Amino acid sequence: MDEHTLRIGCAAGFSGDRTDAAAPVVDALLAAGGPAALIFETLAERTLALAQIARRADPDRGYEPLLDELLRPILGRCLQGGVRIVSNMGAANPRAAALRVRELAREAGVAAPRIAVVTGDDVSGAAHRAALRECLGEALDTRVLVSANAYLGAEAIAAALRAGAQVVITGRVADPSLAVGPALAHFGWAHDDWDRIARATMAGHLLECGAQVSGGYFADPGVKDVAGLAHVGYPIAEIDADGDCVITKPAGTGGEITEHTVKEQLLYEVHDPAAYLTPDVVADIGLAQVEQVGPDRVRLGGVRGHARTATLKVNACFESGWLAEGEISYAGPRAEARARLAAEVLRERLAGLGPLRADLIGVASIFGDDAGRWLAATPDSGARDVRLRVALRHAERAAAERLNRELTALYTCGPAGGGGVRTALRPTLSTLSCLLPRELVRGTFEMLQ
Repeated sequence: MDEHTLRIGCAAGFSGDRTDAAAPVVDALLAAGGPAALIFETLAERTLALAQIARRADPDRGYEPLLDELLRPILGRCLQGGVRIVSNMGAANPRAAALRVRELAREAGVAAPRIAVVTGDDVSGAAHRAALRECLGEALDTRVLVSANAYLGAEAIAAALRAGAQVVITGRVADPSLAVGPALAHFGWAHDDWDRIARATMAGHLLECGAQVSGGYFADPGVKDVAGLAHVGYPIAEIDADGDCVITKPAGTGGEITEHTVKEQLLYEVHDPAAYLTPDVVADIGLAQVEQVGPDRVRLGGVRGHARTATLKVNACFESGWLAEGEISYAGPRAEARARLAAEVLRERLAGLGPLRADLIGVASIFGDDAGRWLAATPDSGARDVRLRVALRHAERAAAERLNRELTALYTCGPAGGGGVRTALRPTLSTLSCLLPRELVRGTFEMLQ
């Protein structure tokens, strides 16, 4: 057992990730012995706003919908084996998520765990209204605010772990902070030990997207082949006292950890390699070194850190109307021509409601534009298997619903041979981001009683 190495496994990289990923990671952590933590990263920018909507409908909801499926298979073993769990599964309702974790522990037949709830990220209330108004402008007065959350750092997570928490549930925190928190708590680094915090931050960055670093997002058949992708292993970071780390994965799982997969993930969503901004530190990977040190073992070193910024990023989500979407298929001779004609019919029928997005899936969709210029400039290729997808955004629900009715009417109103209609209607959200002075946002924790 190595007490000088902290192992942090990642079992989810987004809301909706695989629910059977955690078990092999927990097996590996328990087999290795020593201090360990398991993180679940389940919160994207829009996920939190959707969680706020869910909480409005039911005050007991608003947390990660797959919480039960993610935690039930491993919660008992983690608690009994001393593997601490840290997750942003709390989303818009961390306390409700914590209560659900306690219930799952009871169902697992283990003693009630010490569960900490991290709060302070929600800045949508009256206390922050003036500050938000100053940075967001009149949008705050003219639009319906759904949520406003600041990106907290690792300090409250670390404090909760030092206080004895076995499970830490947060709302909005920066993704790498889920790993920085356990590292801060375990090694006792000072809050301004920028180099070590930056190294732990980049370890967290390598973990935060789950299987991406294990070859998941890397795989490209014939160019970058990855074996065993159906059972890809989720990553584990072995962090030393200086913050440097080795990235690995559970033995016997699919995928691979190589210099190439690590370098791809290291640069993922990094705008400036010399200044990767997080609430905890400004990380600098300009002189980082990535080295293969064994099969499925890659060491990251050379990361430097600089003082954190004086502000915290805030994402504010607003109601923005309705989005109607529909699809219909055409097959056989002149299928593409009939799909194009169907799009023209819909544009004429819905004229005045706003731009109608039309894509020919399999012919012209990913590279298309909302105005349809690219599709119009692309000659008919004679495709015989085409699915037309159309979309319309409108402030009024009734207006958006017209698209779905008109699409369904194509069954008999033509063109010929349309089938397999599917429609959907949902409310939409828009996001504005701003920076608030750090001193206006106070992240803290409470232990669930």
